Amino acid sequence: MPAPGRLAFVSQSGAMCTAILDMAFKERIGFSRFVSIGAMVDVDFGDMIDYLGRDPATGSILLYIESLTHIRKFMSAARAVSRVKPIVALKAGSSPAGAMAAASHTGAMAGEDAVYDAAFQRAGIVRVQTIEALFDCAELMAKQPRPSGSRLAVISNGGGPGVMAADTLARYGLEPADLSPDTVQALDAVLPPYWSRRNPIDILGDASPDRYARTVEILMAEKDLHALMVMLAPQALTEPMVVARRLAELFKGNTFPLFAVWMGGRDVETAVDWLNAGGIPTYATPERAVQAFVHMVQYARTLELLKEVPPARDYRIEFDRPLARHLMSEAGTGENRFMTESRSKAILAAYGMPVIETRVADSAEAAVALAVETGYPVALKILSPDISHKTDAGGVQLDIRGAGDLRRAYDSIMAGACHHHPQAHIEGVAVQPCIVHPDYELLAGIKRDVNFGPVILFGMGGIFTEVIHDRALGLPPLNRLLVRRLMEQTRVYRLMRGYRNRPAADMEAIEDLLLRLSQLAADFPEIAELDLNPIIVKNGRPLIVDARLRIDEAAQPWPWHLVISPYPAQYELCTVTKTGIRLLIRPIQPEDAQRFADLFKTLSPTSIYYRFFRHIKSLSPETLAMLTQIDYDREMALVALDESDRLEKMIGVARIISDADGRTAEFSVMISDSCQGQGVGAQLLIYLLQIARQRGIQIVYGSVLRENWHMQRLGKKVGFEVAFNADEGHYDLTIDLTRAQV
Repeated sequence: MPAPGRLAFVSQSGAMCTAILDMAFKERIGFSRFVSIGAMVDVDFGDMIDYLGRDPATGSILLYIESLTHIRKFMSAARAVSRVKPIVALKAGSSPAGAMAAASHTGAMAGEDAVYDAAFQRAGIVRVQTIEALFDCAELMAKQPRPSGSRLAVISNGGGPGVMAADTLARYGLEPADLSPDTVQALDAVLPPYWSRRNPIDILGDASPDRYARTVEILMAEKDLHALMVMLAPQALTEPMVVARRLAELFKGNTFPLFAVWMGGRDVETAVDWLNAGGIPTYATPERAVQAFVHMVQYARTLELLKEVPPARDYRIEFDRPLARHLMSEAGTGENRFMTESRSKAILAAYGMPVIETRVADSAEAAVALAVETGYPVALKILSPDISHKTDAGGVQLDIRGAGDLRRAYDSIMAGACHHHPQAHIEGVAVQPCIVHPDYELLAGIKRDVNFGPVILFGMGGIFTEVIHDRALGLPPLNRLLVRRLMEQTRVYRLMRGYRNRPAADMEAIEDLLLRLSQLAADFPEIAELDLNPIIVKNGRPLIVDARLRIDEAAQPWPWHLVISPYPAQYELCTVTKTGIRLLIRPIQPEDAQRFADLFKTLSPTSIYYRFFRHIKSLSPETLAMLTQIDYDREMALVALDESDRLEKMIGVARIISDADGRTAEFSVMISDSCQGQGVGAQLLIYLLQIARQRGIQIVYGSVLRENWHMQRLGKKVGFEVAFNADEGHYDLTIDLTRAQV
């Protein structure tokens, strides 16, 4: 049996379980839970994450994954739990990227394993690639507080190991932390005059246990450091065991993140055992230690992103879903239906995306006539559902400036298409304005993944897309903040900010395009692939030049084709309270964070205490993110907006959070002091209970302080049973939605 600890391990492989147990025994790592779930006939990873998230004995979660089932449930659980407990996963069984999806740029670039990376990142899961890295992370999480940042100090009794540590940090885009002048001065007082005077800190080969200890004490007092790595290589004047004892004594009762690298074999075995017994993580090489540290830093950064509040927006995206639906229906029925370029662009235009004017000609003379109307220079492109990559078939001619050149270009396109694909069905050519000397060429698209549903792709576009392979993936639905983070993962993003004589792109316009693309993916589960390449950026503004859309039978109906629950627009409602307040009631959105903070400011200290059961002066960004960035599958929060107010001020919020069984849920209500007693709370709560019943929730309950008579009266009015809980000193409100008339 493993020793007790705060680390939970869940594995699909029994062999992995026995191996990890044996390694843990050697390194003295304890576990709170140790679970082998095998083929997951009943209990799966989503269930386990939900359970461990509520388990007070578990502080961190480790997963060995070969396959996932019920992925939407898995994503929902991981997104909720990763905010409070780190989750580290080793996903084995990667398949070749894009092996079955080379029909377009988008399909070729969105391989299965890359989608797992995107999904884990969205869920807040730290992914590792090897068993060694999984175990190293386990040891660091089991024995140490998590580092809050990336500033690492390295102590070594030799220059070589320090250089190796610095090189490994550099591979992850990090550098050893700079030492403050005060720290350098303090080290000067205890180290030989020829020490390195920088980080990594070489305390030289004759370092005594006392020199180690005094150096560690100075660095642990450095307020700008986040962690300390102490390395030792066996040398004639250094005693590994004595140093280990001093280090363990020094660390006892200390919460500063510290880990050790005792390099060597038999000479350091006893010392390593002593360090493990003292709760200090040990590693055999600097590379393994730095990698484990970087994974914990990655979790800290991911946590920051999960808690980041997106900026408020005064406008909503407008789009014409019925028109897009009608255009898609014209593609007919069956598998692998390809939309023409002109119809594909019409669908994009229905969703407000900027598309270049495209007209169709079925002869050279018709193309000449259209070119005159469009204005030279023009571009000609082959139109054929059987030719995916037009350039490969010689099907693109650019910068045509006259009728003679256009006729020759038309003949060349037709000859190239017939040579490339003799049986291709050719509809003609597309005639469109030619944009010469663009600032940038971008790529965006949608690819339906067999496991995760639609995936959004963004990166550098043009004919060298697959060669350069600069792309990032994201799972819809996306908000503006997630879109910006998606863009920041690419190299082309740095160019888009302005480079040498290239002007900066209009970032907001590109964000808007990707938001609309995400909305399109969320609305239409039948989209199998959508390839937008290139998207030309000229004078900062994006323009979709080429589009290719493939429709297929939906594997899942809307909205279950998404693994992250989308914004439930069907719950939007306009109503009027009994006192005449015109309300827009709708589900909460991440962009509501500022409105929520403004609502909180209208509450008296008494109202705050009634709602939160404690006194709070202000809401932190982390709390705002938790309250506004919700998973609609497990939680529903309705906001009441005053439609008579120009800014649609938020005046109330009602929320239910489902328990793990999906049949019971806890509720809460918060109303602005100025609007209490005017029917706002009743409208919110009644509508929320109706939604809960639609979702299969049977029992809704909540706790109300005995002084909060207003909430007790509202509960009785709506239909709750109100009973005083003498043990807790508050009132319990309960309603059975299977019997109550709401």
